[in-house]
Amino acid sequence: MRPGTEDGRVRRSLFSLRSYLLYFLLISFVVTCCFLLFLRALQDTLGQPLEREQIQFAARITMGNVLFLSLICTLLDGLYRKLVIERPVKQILEATRRLTRGDFSARIQPVHGLEGQNELDAIIENFNKMAEELSGIETLRTDFVANVSHELKTPLAVIQSDAAMLQAPDLTREQREQYTRSIIAATRRLSGLVSNTLRLNKLENQQIFPERREYDLNEQLCRCLLSFEEAWEEKGLTIQAELEEPVPVRSDPELLELVWNNLISNAVKFTEPGGSVRVTLSREEGWAVITVSDTGCGITPEVGRHIFERFYQGDTSHAAQGNGLGLALVKRVMDILGGEISVESQAGQGSSFTVRLERGLS
Repeated sequence: MRPGTEDGRVRRSLFSLRSYLLYFLLISFVVTCCFLLFLRALQDTLGQPLEREQIQFAARITMGNVLFLSLICTLLDGLYRKLVIERPVKQILEATRRLTRGDFSARIQPVHGLEGQNELDAIIENFNKMAEELSGIETLRTDFVANVSHELKTPLAVIQSDAAMLQAPDLTREQREQYTRSIIAATRRLSGLVSNTLRLNKLENQQIFPERREYDLNEQLCRCLLSFEEAWEEKGLTIQAELEEPVPVRSDPELLELVWNNLISNAVKFTEPGGSVRVTLSREEGWAVITVSDTGCGITPEVGRHIFERFYQGDTSHAAQGNGLGLALVKRVMDILGGEISVESQAGQGSSFTVRLERGLS
C-alpha cells in the first residue's frame, strides 16, 4: 500500500471522528437548552422557585438523558452515513479508480430499488452508462487499430519488396515498369485506406452533418456512372442504365455521391470481364429507389450478414483492390441521411444493392 493512500485514509478517519464529536456536542447542547427552557417554564407556571435539591436532581436526570439521547442519535446518524452515504460513495470511488486504470468492466450496484431511488442512485446509473459506452468505444478502438495495422501490412510489404527489386542492376525496361506500376497501385491503396478511414471516423463521430438541398438524382447517377467508363471498358463490361427522370431528392449530394461511387466501383470490381452492370432509378410512393446490380461472383448468406462491417472483405481474391471500408461508409451515410440499403445476392450469380431515399418536394 502506498504511503499517500494510507495518510489519506487516516485523515479521512480523523475527519469522520471530528464530525461525530461535533454532532454529539451539538445534540447535547440543543437537548440541554430544551430541558432548561422546560424547567424555566415549569417554574413560571407553578409560581414558586424550585428547591436546590430538586434542581440538582433534575439536572442529573437531565444530563443523563441528554448524554443517552445524544449518543443514540450519534450512533444512528453514524450508521445512516455508513450505509446510505459512505458505502456507495466508496463503491463509486473504487469504480472510478478501476476505470482510470483502464478496467472498463467496472460497474456499481444501485443502492435502492426502483421505488426509493435518490441522487446517489442517479449518479450510479449514469456512471454505469458511461462505463458501458467507454467499454464499447475501447472495443471499437482496439478492433480498429488491429484492422488498420493488418490492412497497412500488405501494401507496405509490396512497396518494400518492389522497391528492393528496382535496385537490381540487370532489370529490363518491362520489369522496371512492372515494379513501378505495382508500387503506384500499392500507394494508391494506402491513400484510399487513409482517406476512407478519416471519412468513416468523421461520419461515426458525427463531425460531418448533412447539408440537405433539393437536386436531380438522375443527373448525379449519370455523372458517377460515367466516371467509371475507363474501368468498365477495360474489362469489356456491358452497362445498362435505366434512370427515370427527373427524380428530385432533398439530401446531401456530397454524401450520396460517396454512396454511388462505392456501389458502382464494387459492381465493376467484382464483375468478371464480359459481364454486365445494371443501374436503375425509379419512383415509388414518395421514395426514390436506386438499384446497382452486377453479374459478378455474388456473396454467400454468411458474408451477407457482415457485408456492412468495417474492413470485412468476403472475396479475398479482390482484397488488393480495396480495404473493406466502402460498404461501411455507405451504411453509415444511409444511417445519417435516414435512408435504407439492402442487398440480395447468391454466390456465383451476382449481387444487387438497393437504396431507398425520400424524394424531394417537386
